[in-house]
Amino acid sequence: MSSTGHALLPRHSHRGDSVRGGVRRRWNGDPSTRTDTYLPRVTGEVRTVERASAKRTALELLVHGVGGTTPQEMLDDPRTVRITGDDTAAVFRRADDVDAESRPDDYRGKPVPEAYVWCNLTSGNSARALWLLLLPFMVVNLAHWMRPTAPGRARTVRLYGLLVRLAGLTLTVLLVAAACEVALDLTAWQCAGTRACADRHSWLGFLSPEVSHGGWWSRPGRRLALAALVPAALTGLLWYLSRRTWSAYESQQPMSREPEPDEEPGRTSLGRPGFWYGRRLVARLRAAHTAAGLLTVAAAVASAAARFDRRSGGPVLLNALGWLLDAAIVAGAAVVVWVVCRRGRSENRLDQELDQHLVRRLPLASLALLVLALVYAGWERPGWQSEGRLPGDATFGAIAFLQGLLVIVLGVVAHVLHRTDPDPRAAMRGLGGPAVAMLACALGGVMSGGVSQRVADWLDGTGASIDGPPVLLTWQASVIPPLLILLLLLCGWLAWRAWLLRRTELGTVELDYAGEPRDTARTRRIAGTRAMATLTDRAPLVVAVTAAATLLLGAGALIGALTSDKTPSQAAEGTYAFVHGGAQTAQALGSWLIGVGFVLFVTWGRRAYKDASARRTIGILWDVGTFWPRAAHPFAPPCYAERAVPDLTWRMATWTRAEDGRRLVISGHSQGSVLAAAAAWQLTPADRKRVALLTYGSPLERLYGRWFPAHFGPAALSSLHAEVDCWRNLYRLTDPIGGPVHLSGDCGPAVDRAPLKDPLAYGRTPEHPLPAPILGHGDYQADPAFAEERARLLARLRPGEVPEQRAEAGVER
Repeated sequence: MSSTGHALLPRHSHRGDSVRGGVRRRWNGDPSTRTDTYLPRVTGEVRTVERASAKRTALELLVHGVGGTTPQEMLDDPRTVRITGDDTAAVFRRADDVDAESRPDDYRGKPVPEAYVWCNLTSGNSARALWLLLLPFMVVNLAHWMRPTAPGRARTVRLYGLLVRLAGLTLTVLLVAAACEVALDLTAWQCAGTRACADRHSWLGFLSPEVSHGGWWSRPGRRLALAALVPAALTGLLWYLSRRTWSAYESQQPMSREPEPDEEPGRTSLGRPGFWYGRRLVARLRAAHTAAGLLTVAAAVASAAARFDRRSGGPVLLNALGWLLDAAIVAGAAVVVWVVCRRGRSENRLDQELDQHLVRRLPLASLALLVLALVYAGWERPGWQSEGRLPGDATFGAIAFLQGLLVIVLGVVAHVLHRTDPDPRAAMRGLGGPAVAMLACALGGVMSGGVSQRVADWLDGTGASIDGPPVLLTWQASVIPPLLILLLLLCGWLAWRAWLLRRTELGTVELDYAGEPRDTARTRRIAGTRAMATLTDRAPLVVAVTAAATLLLGAGALIGALTSDKTPSQAAEGTYAFVHGGAQTAQALGSWLIGVGFVLFVTWGRRAYKDASARRTIGILWDVGTFWPRAAHPFAPPCYAERAVPDLTWRMATWTRAEDGRRLVISGHSQGSVLAAAAAWQLTPADRKRVALLTYGSPLERLYGRWFPAHFGPAALSSLHAEVDCWRNLYRLTDPIGGPVHLSGDCGPAVDRAPLKDPLAYGRTPEHPLPAPILGHGDYQADPAFAEERARLLARLRPGEVPEQRAEAGVER
């Protein structure tokens, strides 16, 4: 990239050499083979002339939204050239605009358009479809950022973050425990230890004491030791993915600058120098969670052998080794919790340090304990046979109880924070974070129960040869049908409300298109689209009902499993017939639903691995869910904003600083507007004053402001508007995602323009001879209002003048 802020490429795709702007370019038609040779300037006079002319050049930086697009579509030109970036994220220009800085006269009155394309960060690689398996981790990470605004409550804010990190730790233990349940209990202990089950699965024959006639691997401890390699490998895979994705996506360093005072009203942490560089925290949490997974496997293997030694009065050496192993595992777990409880992110500076050797070597120490546990379990123990289940109910029950307790305490802390500075627009009155954390725990329970139930059904075709998964998982599956019934009733009520609103909108549509010939079907379609778009604002109600019902039903399932030690149908025997029948139905239907849900989940991921369109859909989920850094769970999918925000910040800063007075409008659609705002916060105050912000279809207030009030609340958005030169926002009533930002403005009556008409024409007109489509969330550039607002912003950003100078010159602000 040159000092003028753009990579120097040929304007036309002709082969040969050219010299322009002090650079000799060798070009053979292939962008990947171009070579640039930098030549010295002839005189200082040439440089002065170029700088003077470059002052008149304005830039429009386009940032796309969810789902992604191509640079050709963004720039409306089939011939585009990548000027900076790589195959993951890059900035493009039209081929005719590559050397725009050297031809300022050609761009008087119009900007040079550039497109920042970042969709490959989330939906470009087919392997990323496997990130679906990390969904609970992503959801609990979202809960970390949903805390209410609470100035002056630093300790309470840290407590909130600590509780979310502990909830994330329980999810890791739950996932590994589910893998242990499948590999150790169902497969190695129950199925391999039962002839009827082992006969149906020949690949288990060498583990069965009856089929292999007492082979070396048929001893219970050795079977468990061999099966323990599966959950251990899963833990290692999660560690590898976390480390690899950090290097690929999140290792870009933001621009170094001095931190701004947090005491200023409305200051958001998104503007801190180290916010988008969480290397130290991710490394620390990765070490802790990896150690937690390995210790969970070690505890599952060692506890089974130690329980037999203590019950049978085995050798003193084995008993002592068992106690030492238990003590070491408990000590390791305490260290893991201590590491997770340590203070989280350091955002006031670029924290490039790493923790001390104790934290970095924690996974190796846990791996050593696991190896010792495998050797201990594989020791010869005459008379040891696998009967019944391994005691998994206690483990899953403790995890479920701890998760419920953490969510309740988190709710209390969130309520205290919300009362400190109440925000009437905050989702669920500040309880959005605890509710989402509850949903993350529920997703983890569904996934763990689903895989356990499906594997048990697959191993035990008749349903009589093995005992199956723990009773608690059966109780948890049984509460799914009543939860679904509640959600169906809620959806029915929302549909009825939408129908009523549609009737109201019929009259509004007729007023908006007064004088047009009436078309009843057309009016109904427009009114229906507007009514459906309002359902987004009902999301807090859906999340609140789902989280509350999940917490209550989950508590009931835990109590039922612990008090009866029977399945729901067994516990209901001897009661009224309708109670017993209902329990049987709920148990069977819940088991079927949880199994089918898990199969659909895996099938969707497999389809996305092969199908680009399905992969694009999954990419949209990650566009929304992985915007935030991994602050609560290191195994969550990577944060694309830790690459995208520094990219945009560097591009804007190099443009505005290259020559005094350069003009820049950053134009963001949908999620692109969130990236644009985050990048603007990362600029210095002087640079922000040279930037205008144009957002359209933006969820900044409607979604992010309500769900993440501490970072996108009214005070934060007001400060952003005060610090950039000007901000204009476009939205439609038919848009289910974008909406107004509700800010008064000094470059107009308000930041928000009046809602754009959608469709642009009600019927056929000379300008629209064919029926105009209802655009909803897309294609805002098709509206003439877009060009008007862009021209208005560019006209405000006069070269060489900051807003105060324009005000002195009589330019209306």
